[in-house]
Amino acid sequence: MAVQRSRRLRKKLHIDEFQELGFSVAWRFAEGTTEEQVDATLDQFINEVIDPNGLAYDGSGYLVWEGLVCLQETGKCTDEHRELVRKWLEDRNLADVQVTELFDVWWD
Repeated sequence: MAVQRSRRLRKKLHIDEFQELGFSVAWRFAEGTTEEQVDATLDQFINEVIDPNGLAYDGSGYLVWEGLVCLQETGKCTDEHRELVRKWLEDRNLADVQVTELFDVWWD
């Protein structure tokens, strides 16, 4: 038996039309990479991939980075977003690039 929920409750629970899909991403800089090089690469990542595509990135690291990518607004990332991020990271010769499948960022 399906549960009927009001639009307000569906929005509050981030379900149905308010579901948000994102993906995790991880990579590694080469040993000996300077702090300035790490900062410059992350600035380029944000300016060239994340912002222009309406994405948001929340992550941390130093030589090994991991984080979550989702949309800046309520919505669902696509496989095209995943491949865009993967390609950008691999084109910069970053090591151990990992991009997960899409998942519900609120409930998975």
